[in-house]
Amino acid sequence: MNGLFISFEGIDGAGKSSHIDGLAKAFTEQGRAVTLTREPGGTPLAEKLRTMVLNDAMDPLTEALLIFAARRDHLVNVIEPALARGDVVLCDRFTDASFAYQGGGRGFNLGVLSTLEQWVQSSPALQADSSQIILRQPHLTLWFDLAPEIAAARLVDARTPDKFESQPLAFFQKVVAGYATRVAADPRRFARIDAAAERHQVWQQITRVLVQKGWLSIMVAARP
Repeated sequence: MNGLFISFEGIDGAGKSSHIDGLAKAFTEQGRAVTLTREPGGTPLAEKLRTMVLNDAMDPLTEALLIFAARRDHLVNVIEPALARGDVVLCDRFTDASFAYQGGGRGFNLGVLSTLEQWVQSSPALQADSSQIILRQPHLTLWFDLAPEIAAARLVDARTPDKFESQPLAFFQKVVAGYATRVAADPRRFARIDAAAERHQVWQQITRVLVQKGWLSIMVAARP
């Protein structure tokens, strides 16, 4: 079977993480091997960089460089090998988060982020012609779209916030706008999920997309 790469995007509190395990179980029941991972993180090195990014003070360029360094290690050591094996890779955030959080929320230079994306995500496995650069991107990105006000209410007393979760509402409004810009630039890759809906309705939205693509059977999708 061909490998399948699905990323989950959205602001903290959108509920994406609660559905990743359910989708992993659905694919497993269908006989697929699943690699469940996250960003920043996914490898021992990337997890160390994640701790720094989420907790240490740094300027936006340093933050972006660390995130893309973690992404490169993650791609080389986890994502690409899993796709080569034919796994379904389910990743909690990927590059869209960098454009939303660093680009939108921080207001960091989108051109620099695009350059880093080109450097880090060039995939020799995809290149029949060495003169052509093809980037590793998810086959599908599920964007959990939720108003920042609702997300903030969900996160009250949930856990000790990291430096991103503790940002003001205006920051997350910019992050959501950053996601929307990213979606508009590549609409065929994205599926918008109304994350304000009830949990079972969110699951139905997710599985409907996967059934329509022929990646998940109707019977498996019906069991959240």
